[in-house]
Amino acid sequence: MNALVAVAERAGPWRDAFAARLPAMRFHLWPDDAPPEVDVALVWKPDPEAFRRVRVKRAIFNLGAGVDALLSLPTLPRGVPVVRLEDAGMAEQMAEYAVLVVLRAFRDAAHYERAQRDGRWAPLARRDKAAFGVGILGAGLLGQAVARALGPFGFPLAAWSRRPHDIPGVASFAGRASLDAFLARSAVVIGLLPSTPATRGLLGAAAFAAMPRGGEVVNLGRGDLIVEPDLIAALDSGRLGHATLDVFGAEPLSPDHPFWHHPGITITPHVSAVTRIAESVEQVAAKLEALARGEPVSGAVDRASGY
Repeated sequence: MNALVAVAERAGPWRDAFAARLPAMRFHLWPDDAPPEVDVALVWKPDPEAFRRVRVKRAIFNLGAGVDALLSLPTLPRGVPVVRLEDAGMAEQMAEYAVLVVLRAFRDAAHYERAQRDGRWAPLARRDKAAFGVGILGAGLLGQAVARALGPFGFPLAAWSRRPHDIPGVASFAGRASLDAFLARSAVVIGLLPSTPATRGLLGAAAFAAMPRGGEVVNLGRGDLIVEPDLIAALDSGRLGHATLDVFGAEPLSPDHPFWHHPGITITPHVSAVTRIAESVEQVAAKLEALARGEPVSGAVDRASGY
């Protein structure tokens, strides 16, 4: 088998890592060593011209969990399976980030940081944990990892997804009709959803109005989940108390974007879960070996649903 490595940044390290793991395969680096035809393509935000110039026969492996950028390419060949990363260390990182944000919210860390800056001794009464629901938007691998990590802290947990999921200790909500009920019980809502026509703009004015007053929104999945003007309006009115955002509609975030200096928003630069080359290569290599043996591989993307 031979493979095209088409990665927008740091393509060389990816090719070298794959070559070390699979020495019998031949790897071509886009665009310098692009043949007219390959068995598979290993890509991350590839140049659209790659699929015009190189025919991919068997599969396209996306070197990340999110496939929206890849699926949006008009040059993406039809009929060729697309396979995404299923974890490669990202679930653990995402769970760490989510636990950090939830505990900060529950223990009123932002309040005490403001009080320190103002030189005020301002203790608050302890929150009622039984009334501090945490809602997870997305019940797949990442959502389940976040739920497991939060479980020992005793918060009432709920997950919302397109279809029902049976996750121990987590109330399941499924479908658009159940969204308001899910939001109403969630003092913190953690967004882990992919970018699809059904999820874009899901968190807007109506969703914020359904949440408990003063609640917090955390977005770790895709930036277009949130309607940005509605978020600012909800924070300014006190409908929401805070937002922690790691992903944005356009990245990197423009220096003049109002999110940067809003007192109710905490920003991180898409670092809640970074792709680790070694773990990713091992996962993809195992799938390539299975593909060579004629076996099915997991992580195949349903193009109609967008993930």
